[in-house]
Amino acid sequence: MKTTVFLTDMADFAAFNAVYEKALGGAKPARSTVQVAALPRGAKVEIELIAEV
Repeated sequence: MKTTVFLTDMADFAAFNAVYEKALGGAKPARSTVQVAALPRGAKVEIELIAEV
């Protein structure tokens, strides 16, 4: 599993990371996090996930 996280403000990284870790529990997928100028519909975060089932 690999995620790419898009944040509109890297100042939100710590808060996002806390929620992300709580949601995934002990799972530690590969992850990239990048700042973007804007996301659709005014979102502050978007997560792209690639997983094999």
